[in-house]
Amino acid sequence: MERNQKSSTGEEEIDFRTAVGQVLKHEGGYVHDKHDPGGETKFGISRRAYPDLDIKNLSVTTACDIYERDYWNKAKCDKLPPKLRLIYFDMVVNMGKKRAVKILQTAINNKGVPTTIDGGIGPQTLRNLRKSKLEPDRLRAYRVKYYGDLCGRKPSLERYYYGWYTRAIAT
Repeated sequence: MERNQKSSTGEEEIDFRTAVGQVLKHEGGYVHDKHDPGGETKFGISRRAYPDLDIKNLSVTTACDIYERDYWNKAKCDKLPPKLRLIYFDMVVNMGKKRAVKILQTAINNKGVPTTIDGGIGPQTLRNLRKSKLEPDRLRAYRVKYYGDLCGRKPSLERYYYGWYTRAIAT
């Protein structure tokens, strides 16, 4: 689908291409920050996650292939309501699939739709997400809360909080 095409529900469709374009705006180029738990990264792809990959010479095409295969598809981003896809995909990229799903499941629960918090994005979670009518701002708020809690547990990560916060409210 084209970027601005509407779904049958009238929501703007967010496809992989649109989502990865937004993620790449936040991730940028090559970084080797000794304080970053991900270590060496390029376009957000980390040496920690892909130890056999030549991160420094990673192409944007290869990064996009990895994002589609290992993040978008495995996290079932296309199964979410269109208005939540970009936020959820960016969460998966930034914090990992299991954490992102647990945050999504917590948000669903707190909308009054009981959902098992197991980090798995299966039929129950997807069905309950639709029932919950979860709004983007609520998911963003849970994401920001996670970053605050993380910095409380690991004060050395506080240097990244403003960037995470800015990213969370921008997607």
